[in-house]
Amino acid sequence: QVQLVESGGGLVHPGGSLRLSCAASGSRFSIATMGWYHQAPGKQRELVARITRGGNTNYADSVKGRFTISRDNAKNTVYLQIDSLKPEDTAVYYCNAFIIFTDYWGQGTQVTVSS
Repeated sequence: QVQLVESGGGLVHPGGSLRLSCAASGSRFSIATMGWYHQAPGKQRELVARITRGGNTNYADSVKGRFTISRDNAKNTVYLQIDSLKPEDTAVYYCNAFIIFTDYWGQGTQVTVSS
C-alpha cells in the first residue's frame, strides 16, 4: 500500500510560482512512475506531468516550459515546480503513483490563480 500526501497549493497571482510536493509512504517509491494531474471544476482529471523511476519526464503541451517535475527517491518525494501561472491553471492538483499496474492517488491540493 502506498499513501500520498500533497502540499504546497494556494492562491497566487497570474505570473507567480508555486512548488507542490508529494510525500509518499512505503518502500516502493523508487520503482514508481510518479505523476501530477489536475482537475478543474466541471472538467476531467488530466495528466500534467510524469516522471519515471529513471528520471524520464513528459508534460502536457499546455504546461511545457512552465512546469517542472522532479523526484527525490531518498526522501520519497516528488515535486512540481509551477512558474508563470495562468488563471486557467486553477485546479485541484493530484499526485499519482503507478506501481505494478496499480494507481495510487493523493487527496489533492488546490491551486488558484487569480488577481
